[in-house]
Amino acid sequence: MGGRSTRREFLGTAAAGVACIAFAGVAGCQATEGTRATASPTPRPRGAWTFRSRPDLRPPVVQVIKRERGLSPGYVFLAPKKDPDEEGPGQDGPMILDNDGWPVWFRPAPPGEPDVMSFRAQAYRGEPVLTWWGGVHGGYGDGEYVIFDDSYREVKRFRAGNGRPGDHHEFLITTRDTALITIYDETPHDLSPYGGPKDGLVMDGIVQEIDIETGEVIFEWRSLDHVDVGESYYEPSDDPTDRFDYFHINSVDVDGDGNLLVSARRTSAVYKIDRKSGEVIWRLGGEKSDFAMGEGARFAFQHDARRQADGTVTLFDNYGTNDTTGRSRAIVLELDEDAMKATLLREYPGGGDHIADTQGNAQVLPDGNVFVGWGSEPFFSEFDGEGNLIFDAKFDPWGESYRAFRLPWSGQPDDTPALAVEAGREDKITLYASWNGATAVASWRVLAGPAPDQLEVLDTVARRGFETVIQMRTAEPYVGVRAADRSGRDLGPAVAISTKRRRAEGS
Repeated sequence: MGGRSTRREFLGTAAAGVACIAFAGVAGCQATEGTRATASPTPRPRGAWTFRSRPDLRPPVVQVIKRERGLSPGYVFLAPKKDPDEEGPGQDGPMILDNDGWPVWFRPAPPGEPDVMSFRAQAYRGEPVLTWWGGVHGGYGDGEYVIFDDSYREVKRFRAGNGRPGDHHEFLITTRDTALITIYDETPHDLSPYGGPKDGLVMDGIVQEIDIETGEVIFEWRSLDHVDVGESYYEPSDDPTDRFDYFHINSVDVDGDGNLLVSARRTSAVYKIDRKSGEVIWRLGGEKSDFAMGEGARFAFQHDARRQADGTVTLFDNYGTNDTTGRSRAIVLELDEDAMKATLLREYPGGGDHIADTQGNAQVLPDGNVFVGWGSEPFFSEFDGEGNLIFDAKFDPWGESYRAFRLPWSGQPDDTPALAVEAGREDKITLYASWNGATAVASWRVLAGPAPDQLEVLDTVARRGFETVIQMRTAEPYVGVRAADRSGRDLGPAVAISTKRRRAEGS
């Protein structure tokens, strides 16, 4: 092609790879002037994604196993992580996905912050934010609590108060713009009454409420002050250097009356805590339950106890019974606090016989659907109001996320789209366009011209996946893209790239 091309000669797009090279005149792809050929995404890889436009990002691949009508609106929020003693696919870090399993936003965990947990969208000062814990954990975390705004800029980063190590199990922003967090504190304790050494060590489960702006500790609760070590279903070892994790705090929630609900895995109990005095108001489950547990209501080694707006309590039941013969499930309990009886209303078992040894959560969505993260199992699922499994996905081939959520989110990065180009023979050009975290992008305007500031629109193609692969034919020395939303409104300036060096390489 000798002259400058201004006619529409885009012939296809593909997601994350080239599926059909639809150049005019190529057998097998029929394309006429002004017509865009269809193209299918290449099969997604196993393990980790690689992107030409963002080679620094290698998020783990998620396979959508089941997707039916009736899904709640919003994106899927995960914090994929690997066992520190194993090498697995992709990078760890907070990740947002769409319903097809495509990444929407991903941030690799930076050096010195190898683990990311409790990732979700919350509200801070009336604005939507992303929050997570980042640090090092070996069962007990020591890290920082991070807040990003909807442009993916850091708003705040803080640590636990009173010089304590900030743990990863909880980071909940309250309507007071305070943070509820968990702490594991190594404390000397006489364990001889429980079969351990007199000069033993115990991991005290601590709740702190922190003023996010000032870092002031407003409230602190210690399990050893209120829950006897004998409530644990575990026994201490004879080694005085072993830290006995008798309680294992793993979630904190605000009850409807302003008091707190605290979940302790190793006592298999949920505690209602007076937010002023710290006294235990009641125990749900465990050896000293104040509630009679109705048929199917008993749970074991649970996570993520939450009070819902209708007064029910939800949690992720890791084993289903007080032995290891059950299977993991999310459950909804009705609490009669007059008769002190707990009744199982609904349960949501996994698509298979999932037994999540650790982690997990259950999220009730505004429309009544329930989203479940299966913790140490590589799955996350959504159930409709009737309990039917309507969405099921998994890390491919494996991986885990401490919790998983479905949440609304709108992000507009303060950077520009990323673009890479490959030039082939006969003026054939392949563009790779992405914009990490830009949720409003529906299409790409594809541009070409003699200079970066002299580009003409050749066509508009739909965004497909995280990275859209666009094939075109042009002899112009510069090509580019500009993002557009569903209404056709441009989202920022055009991004251009030269084809000269790449054309020479491809000729």
